[in-house]
Amino acid sequence: MSDMVKVGIAAYGITPFTKNDQKIESSLLESTKNLFDDNPKIDRNDIDAVLVSTNNNSKYLSPILSEMAGIQPKIAHSIESLCNSGTNSIVSAYSYIASGLADVVLISGAERYDSPGQILDWDNSRGEFKHPIFWASIFTKSYKREYHISDEQLALVSVKNHKHAKNNPNAISNKTYTIEDVMNSKKLTDDLKLLDCSRPCTGSASIILASEETTKKLTDSPVWITGIGQKITSAGFTKNKSLSSMESTKLAGNSALQMAKHNISDIDVVEVHDAFSVCEPMALESLGFVNIGNGTSMIRELYDTNNFKVNPRGGLIGSGHPLGATGIAQTIEITQQLQSIAGKRQVDNAKIGLVHNMSAAATSSTVLVLEK
Repeated sequence: MSDMVKVGIAAYGITPFTKNDQKIESSLLESTKNLFDDNPKIDRNDIDAVLVSTNNNSKYLSPILSEMAGIQPKIAHSIESLCNSGTNSIVSAYSYIASGLADVVLISGAERYDSPGQILDWDNSRGEFKHPIFWASIFTKSYKREYHISDEQLALVSVKNHKHAKNNPNAISNKTYTIEDVMNSKKLTDDLKLLDCSRPCTGSASIILASEETTKKLTDSPVWITGIGQKITSAGFTKNKSLSSMESTKLAGNSALQMAKHNISDIDVVEVHDAFSVCEPMALESLGFVNIGNGTSMIRELYDTNNFKVNPRGGLIGSGHPLGATGIAQTIEITQQLQSIAGKRQVDNAKIGLVHNMSAAATSSTVLVLEK
């Protein structure tokens, strides 16, 4: 990989995540405008490609955003991969730059609060609950049974992430909760309560990737993408080898770390895809931060020591989950951490960060390693 072109993050923009009834085109434009307003060195004429990350993929959104933002790119298209559309778009942008097809790429992700996402017919027909609630219940039941984990232990994920979100001005949640609050929130299934769940919302996030030379011209604090791992194990979640671990996450994480020439112990700060409470400990275990079955112990220690290492912006549970924007928002958070501008969320001396973004009960995972 030594002869690979170096690809950097040169700029970003993000909107607050809300329940507002805003058109997706307006959300996309808002975070794009924020990006250009905050980075006056960037010339719209230099942008070679515009990629839109969204599950609302029936529209001609990438050319529409380009026209609204005053960009005339060589390449413009949308990318849809359920909840990890954002990081998939970043990987596509990286590939365009590494191959020489583009020098500067704008990626913009957005979703509306009422986006249904996509559901496979065969998964939708299983059980009485809608797809995400169904697989999350199975995961939670399986994880609790296999590792003797209590509801209270899992509830701490939500408590921690809402606490972190208090320090994130763009998060949908501005409330803190106790374990009792989570336990007493509306019961959705035997194993899942309302506060165990991330919430769909309206929001957008945009990021610019560029070649090494251009990144250095555009920013004094570049962050580099040094590792990429992707793995799809299946489409339907019933093909998962285990319902208490994430095989695609393990494989994608190993690939990303190998490419970046790092071990998991080198990672200072991480964004993991906590679509539901159980996903955070499962992801931490599958990535190798902690031994299998010990994810909730790690989360308890982080909470007790007020350590922001895992999901400093509040995760999906605290920040909200506008599907197409989530992976980009996670990447922006790690970038800000490595630039030491994350304010009250700042992890001390963060030099290497990791982003974990997944889809559909971890049947698909993307992992990025970022470095100063």
